[in-house]
Amino acid sequence: MAAPAQDRQWIASFVEAQAAELGAATNTQLAYARDLKDFGDWLDGRASSFATAERRDVEDYLVHCDAQGLAKSTRARRLSAIKQLYRFAFDEGWREVNPAVQISGPGRDKRLPKTLSVDEVDALMRAAGSVGRSHADRVRNTCLMQVLYATGMRVTELVSLPVSAARGNPQLLLILGKGGKERMVPLSPDARLALSDWLVLRDTAEESGRKAGKPSSPYLFPSRGKAGHLTRHRFYLLIKDLAVFAGIAPDKVTPHTLRHAFATHLLAGGADLRSIQTLLGHADVSTTEIYTHVLEDRLKDLVLDHHPLAKDD
Repeated sequence: MAAPAQDRQWIASFVEAQAAELGAATNTQLAYARDLKDFGDWLDGRASSFATAERRDVEDYLVHCDAQGLAKSTRARRLSAIKQLYRFAFDEGWREVNPAVQISGPGRDKRLPKTLSVDEVDALMRAAGSVGRSHADRVRNTCLMQVLYATGMRVTELVSLPVSAARGNPQLLLILGKGGKERMVPLSPDARLALSDWLVLRDTAEESGRKAGKPSSPYLFPSRGKAGHLTRHRFYLLIKDLAVFAGIAPDKVTPHTLRHAFATHLLAGGADLRSIQTLLGHADVSTTEIYTHVLEDRLKDLVLDHHPLAKDD
């Protein structure tokens, strides 16, 4: 198969293949497209292209990214996109040589994720029951927060959760994660109660809509917007409002912060790393290992309490 004539066609073909073969999420596809477009524009400025770029071009591009002050994580992500593009091009027969295959990335700074204390999470939960234009909004907000903290879901997984997954007062939720991978996560009693309360109001509103000729929504958190469900952006704004109401600095609270709090509090409470990996839907336990900083005090207490040389005579 002949290689496309233009770089934008390379990007389109690659992104389509990622979606079709690997089930890449829309946000992942957009990220690939943005990173590869930046590389393509840079090559164009050197009178080069995806079809003609050599290893030195890729290395020079990474130096260019470093000179721009881009974070290690951003540079590593861009290199990963370039490597995957050329692996795809090699498999398709568009390139005889992969110019990026032997290039090592800059690595990533292992920064501890921002998290929240148990008291701060409690304050957010109370705020969820008070913030909203109507009773239904407040019940929905409580459900969103309780389910998020109980499961550690990614925000996209939460807002696009099908209502069928929540039927029958479930003790476990089936979640469709990245790459189409499914996982089961347990619900806390508070989350189950909040879910039950929200379903009553949601179903009542849906029934009224059907009588008015409106189509039914397949989502737990329906919306009149294009997506058909509450958007990530809308939930992001909501959680900032809850932080303000709860007296917590808004820049400290994001949907992902609740995911970090879920993992951190579980680990601090005695859960093992492998279980948390499964609950979070991490493909590799190395991704989950960033949370092990919370083990330091627990391990210190373990040694002081149980090691024979640590005991007083």
